Amino acid sequence: MVVAALIPYLVLSAALQPLTGIIGGQLHMGTEELNLAQGLANAGYALGTVLSVQLAQHLPQRRMLIIYGVLLVIGSVLAASATNAVTFISGHVLQGLCTSLLLIAAVPPLVTGFPPSKVRYTAIVLNLCIFGAVALGPLIGGVQADANGWRPLFWVIAGISVLALLLIVATYRDVPAADPTSTRSPLAVVLAATGCIAAFYGAAQLLTHRDLNAATLAPLCAGVFVILVLLVNQYVSKRPLLIVRPLTSTLPVSGIVAAMSAAAASVSAITLSGLILADRYSPLKLGLLFLPEFGGAVLTTILFAILFTSKGLHYFALTGLISLSAGIALIAGALPPSTIVTLVGTGLIGVGVGASVAPALFIAGFSLRNAALQRVFAIVELLRAVAAFMIAPILVYIATTVMSNTEDGVRTALWICLGLSAAGALTGIALYWLARVRPPTPSLADWFGGGTAWYSPPLLARFRRNARTPDQPSGPAEFEIS
Repeated sequence: MVVAALIPYLVLSAALQPLTGIIGGQLHMGTEELNLAQGLANAGYALGTVLSVQLAQHLPQRRMLIIYGVLLVIGSVLAASATNAVTFISGHVLQGLCTSLLLIAAVPPLVTGFPPSKVRYTAIVLNLCIFGAVALGPLIGGVQADANGWRPLFWVIAGISVLALLLIVATYRDVPAADPTSTRSPLAVVLAATGCIAAFYGAAQLLTHRDLNAATLAPLCAGVFVILVLLVNQYVSKRPLLIVRPLTSTLPVSGIVAAMSAAAASVSAITLSGLILADRYSPLKLGLLFLPEFGGAVLTTILFAILFTSKGLHYFALTGLISLSAGIALIAGALPPSTIVTLVGTGLIGVGVGASVAPALFIAGFSLRNAALQRVFAIVELLRAVAAFMIAPILVYIATTVMSNTEDGVRTALWICLGLSAAGALTGIALYWLARVRPPTPSLADWFGGGTAWYSPPLLARFRRNARTPDQPSGPAEFEIS
C-alpha cells in the first residue's frame, strides 16, 4: 500500500523533463506555466510533511489515509485528463501534496508496527521501490516521449493511485489520533506553507527569467528565510509540532546533512546531465543512458540488507557520498560525456544515492525514540525535499544563464554539485571526530522497547567537559517528547 501510494509522484518527478514540450504543446502551456506546475507540486510535497503531522495528532490516522488516497486519485485523474493549464497544474499539485501526506502518515507506522525481525525487510523494500522509482523515471519518460505522448503514462499513474486507495481500504483498521491532547500548531503549518510556496515559486521563476530582479529573487529568498524561521520557532517552542531540538545531537545532524547533500547533488546532477545530452540523443536513448542509476539502486539495496543492523550503516552512508562525488566528477570532467562515461557516471550516482540517503535517514531516526519517528521523519523529509527540489532549478539557471555557453555553465553547476556531496561527507566525518564518535551498532531491541537504538553525543562533545561518553546509556527522560 505504501509503495503504491509513493510511486506515482516519485516517477513523475523524474520523468517529466523529456515530456514538458509535448505537454505544453497539447495543453497550450508555456514554459513558465510548466515550470510553475512542477514548482508548486514540489512545494505541495514539502508542505505535506508538516501538514500530515498536524492532522495525525488530532484526527483518526487511518481515516485520514483514506481521504489522502481519494485526493491522490482525484489529482491523478485531473492531471491525466487535463485539457487546459489550470486543470493540469491543480492535479499535479494535488499529486505532490498527497504523496507526502501519505508518506508521513503511513511509513512510520509501517516501520514500527511490526516486530523488530520485520524492519530490515521493510527498509529494504522501501529503499528499492522509492529510489528505484526515481531512477527509472528518466527511462519511463523517454519511452513515453519517444511515442510522442504523455497521457498514457499519467493514466497508468492514476491506475496505481487507485490501487493504493484500494489497498488502504483493504488494510483498514481504525487507529486513533496520535495525541489529541497536544497543542495545535497553526503557526507551524502557516510558516511551512508560506515558506515552501514562496521558495519553490521563486526557484521556478528562475528558469524563465534570465535577468535577476526582485520579482524572481524576492520570493526565493523570502521563502528560504521563512523556512528557517519555522525551524527556529519549533526549536524554541515548549510543545513543538516538529521534533527539532532532539535532532541537534551529533548523529542526527550528521544523518540529515548527508541526506540533504546527497539529495541536492544527485537530483541536480541528473537534471544537468539530461540538459547537456538532450541535443545529442533521443529521449529514449537518453533514458537508457540513465538506466545504470537503477542498477545502482538495486546493488545498494542488497548491501543495505547486509549492513542495516550493523555499525557498517555509518560507513555505508559515507561510501555513498564518495560514490556520488565520483560519478559527478566523472561526468563533469568529460563534458559532453561519451556514452561510456555517462553509463558509468549515472551508475555511480545511483549507487551514491541509494547508499547515502536511506542509511542517513535511519541514522537520524535510530538516535531518537521510535514514538517520535513520525515527527522526526517529517522534519527530515521537509529538509530533504527543499534541498532536492529547490537547488536543482537554481543550478539549471546557473548553467543556462550565468556562463557564456551551456557547456561551460553545466560544467560549473556540476562542480557545485560535487562540492555539495563532498561537503556532506566531510561534514559527517568532522562531526563524528568532534564528538569522539565511533560508529555504533544499532540496538533494535532497545529502539522497539521505547528507548533509542544508540547514544548520540552532543555536538562538539570532544570540547565539552560534562559530555557523557558514548558508552553511557541515555536516561529515561532524555529526548522526552511532550
